[in-house]
Amino acid sequence: MNAGQEPSPWWMPGRHVDRKPFLQARSAITRATREWFGGEGFTEVETGILQKSPGNETHLHAPSADLTSAAGDKTRHYLRTSPEFACKKLLAAGETKIVEFARVFRDRERGPLHLPEFTMLEWYRANEGYEAVMADCVVVIARAAQETGIGTFSFRGKSADPFAAPELLTVADAFSRFASIDLLATIPEGQADRDALAVMAGHRVRITEDDTWSDIFSKVLVEHVEPNLGQGRLTILYEYPAPESALARVKPSDPRVAERFEVYACGVELANGFGELIDAGEQRLRFTAAMDEKERRYGERYPLDEDFLAAMTRMPEACGVALGFDRLVMLASGATRVDQVVWTPPGGDA
Repeated sequence: MNAGQEPSPWWMPGRHVDRKPFLQARSAITRATREWFGGEGFTEVETGILQKSPGNETHLHAPSADLTSAAGDKTRHYLRTSPEFACKKLLAAGETKIVEFARVFRDRERGPLHLPEFTMLEWYRANEGYEAVMADCVVVIARAAQETGIGTFSFRGKSADPFAAPELLTVADAFSRFASIDLLATIPEGQADRDALAVMAGHRVRITEDDTWSDIFSKVLVEHVEPNLGQGRLTILYEYPAPESALARVKPSDPRVAERFEVYACGVELANGFGELIDAGEQRLRFTAAMDEKERRYGERYPLDEDFLAAMTRMPEACGVALGFDRLVMLASGATRVDQVVWTPPGGDA
């Protein structure tokens, strides 16, 4: 291909041959993952893609679709951003260990680590603490590496041993270590103090008058914390601030933090998990606040899933996690972009 020339489509035989090793790795990792979950007694489920509510977090954006009834009436639906609501309804129905390879959709996302349509591996354990799904993540990641025979994950000059014992790091310790910020001092009793964080972070990130506590937190996390995570081995970043944990329960011994964690390798976020909130009233308040902020920022809001909120009243104690399957395959296969490891890249890219 000459300089400036557009690459041939991904479906041209020559391009496909170049991508095929990554795709074969994907198939092998999928089989091994299914085998592991089956051996652990999980039931694989398939939940609906079209939903009346795609999720109620401020910065998540979903494609929409209008369905037409036989009478010609149109009803707005959305392509889900996660199978979370449906999976938790299954927990309310009595399922105790479930897993799904879910096709999910995100608007406003595209890049080496983001696709508008991707596979989320999501699973739940009823009546167990969130440490259980933390441990699951470590095993699933190692199994993927074992299946491809890769010894070290590498991405953008960083490396991580997927078989080494992971680093356990609280968010507060990470902010102290990498940004010299006393994060917990800015969330007394779990309430975000925007001005306190702005003072502490002002020498680290650019802050505007419109930035909320959450905005400042995210800037520090992205610019100063995440690049240092998952180097040499996996990092499990846990005890997220309560204001950043919309679907997680607050830690009983410390209302400033919640039972939320993320897993990183080579600075790449691979998984996001919770000890699940099961208080429907509290969840409604959090969702409503998030939609109010979404409307303020983006001029849109999504309806609440009233069926989900009703099911929450019957949910058992549970933990769950969502793992970016394409990202895992990318690292385990040695690819450099997620679109190299999907069979039909969106928009003809590869």
